[in-house]
Amino acid sequence: MCGIYGYFDRAGAELDPRVLHAMDASLQHRGPDDSGVHRAPGAALGNRRLSIIDLAGGHQPFVSDDGRIALVQNGEIFNHVELRRELQLQGVRFRSDHSDTEVLLRLYEREGLGFLPRLNGMFAFAVLDLRDRDAGRLHLVRDRIGVKPLYLHDDGRRVLFGSEIKALLPALPARPRLDLAALQHYLAYNYVPPPFTLFAGVRHLEPGCVLSVDARGAQQHRWWSLAGQQPQAQGFEAWQQQFLDLLDDAVRLRLRADVPFGAFLSGGVDSSSVVALMARHVQAPVRSFCIGFDDPRFDESAHARDAAARFGTQHREHTVQPDLLDAWPHAIWHCDQPHGDASFLPTLEVARLAAREVKVVLTGDGGDELFGGYDKYAALLADPAFDSLDGDAFARLLVERGGLFGGPAREQLLQPWLRRRLRDVDSVRDVAQPWLRQVGHLDRINQMLFLDMMLLLPGNNLVKPDRMGMAVSLEARTPFLDWRMMELAFRSPGATKLSGGDKKHWFKRAVRPLIGEQLAYRPKQMFTVPVGEWFRGARKAWLHDLLFAPDALGARLFQPAQLRALFERHVDGSANHTRELRALAALEIWARRFQPDWEAAA
Repeated sequence: MCGIYGYFDRAGAELDPRVLHAMDASLQHRGPDDSGVHRAPGAALGNRRLSIIDLAGGHQPFVSDDGRIALVQNGEIFNHVELRRELQLQGVRFRSDHSDTEVLLRLYEREGLGFLPRLNGMFAFAVLDLRDRDAGRLHLVRDRIGVKPLYLHDDGRRVLFGSEIKALLPALPARPRLDLAALQHYLAYNYVPPPFTLFAGVRHLEPGCVLSVDARGAQQHRWWSLAGQQPQAQGFEAWQQQFLDLLDDAVRLRLRADVPFGAFLSGGVDSSSVVALMARHVQAPVRSFCIGFDDPRFDESAHARDAAARFGTQHREHTVQPDLLDAWPHAIWHCDQPHGDASFLPTLEVARLAAREVKVVLTGDGGDELFGGYDKYAALLADPAFDSLDGDAFARLLVERGGLFGGPAREQLLQPWLRRRLRDVDSVRDVAQPWLRQVGHLDRINQMLFLDMMLLLPGNNLVKPDRMGMAVSLEARTPFLDWRMMELAFRSPGATKLSGGDKKHWFKRAVRPLIGEQLAYRPKQMFTVPVGEWFRGARKAWLHDLLFAPDALGARLFQPAQLRALFERHVDGSANHTRELRALAALEIWARRFQPDWEAAA
């Protein structure tokens, strides 16, 4: 796990070394153990390293023997042992003992980018290839589902890249403008859906894609697509065996580390399944971590203790203060963008707890999106229109019902000048519909889940473990997002996941022998905090001062009367606007920290 950064200038111009240093320093939390940079005419690759594999020999960048190829990586290649063995049998010599990053370099030397489908991992890496004497080339690569982040800025002359947006900011020529279309999407989705960001000119590299940059321009192509899966009908027993075998192997591979590791354990079905399989593969007790709350509505610690006792873990638990909002600005700074999701805050707390003892944790992230674990899925399935709408109307149902501000509510909120600017921006047509058109061959349940795999996971739910873990220099690994598991899940008919109101229908049956009836079938409990109640009580004045400050971003973007009505109806108890106010508060905190240029955007 690391942070990477760099640039490629098509005219061969050099970036000021002080700017490179600032880019490096902005990512120190992602890699406190080591730092390195490779410079070439008009280009540089940098790395901040959190040492996990080959502690002594894994220094980055890795450079080819002839000096013409350099590579930096953020993440881990979990099958690097097998890939190295294949290369050694072909006569390839390695300088490091067992660095997974050097495996990438040696594969690229022999195969170009043709090796990508053989990788099992979470990664974002950059390759600078200067073997062409006339022109160099930069390749930027992102893993299949976007577990590891990678951001880009291309002004036509110079391409900047980094693991976090803050790594790009020192190299930008001016304070970045607020991206108004991305703001519209944020209000629709409760997060900024990729590839958009709130910084104009800054975009995600999409998951499963390569961007190749040279003096003539940039070309992006997709090297893996979840949309290509074809439905496969088979009985429960066959599906269960494949599922358990794949999850077991995914966990086994993700235990490869040269540092202490553990797991987040809530006592839910996902984390309990991961910890149960971890216990099979290690001799010492698994180290598990959980936070608790005094409020029983949000406290899962008793279930985590039950799971810890069942699997014999070395369990650590900490009851946190009831009000976590003082940590909100810190969390948003690490995220680079606002998120209306309050669970970033308890995730930061459990990451802090784990980081006292380990450098790697396994998590249950991805299980809900793959197998239909959220309440919203059952609610959408129960809607009479779920199966009857045409494709575009179905996309609108998913976004408007599962998002934040629906179309009419956004219209009422925005200032007239902003409404006019965004007249041609449609958050369903421009974001959701292109994805759903790729999976018309799948059933409606899998279409719904696919949309969250493409947007919610890389836009929000995978940002959470990556950024909150990296805030305390902790690596999070996600066995459910092994590429083999993702493909299996989308070959499985939707009815195996949601049957009536039963979420994760086959999943729970499959893991029941592994984790027991009680853990498999206990009701799902959201990992969140009661922000809405705080807004009515101890944090009422805090929220008021944040939203209605004279220099607030919302004062420039939103209708004062509508914003005031949202606030007053919530605090007097006549309506519950927790989600809307949470998202607007996050936007204000972000604006105070990053100071986007909204006037230039207007």
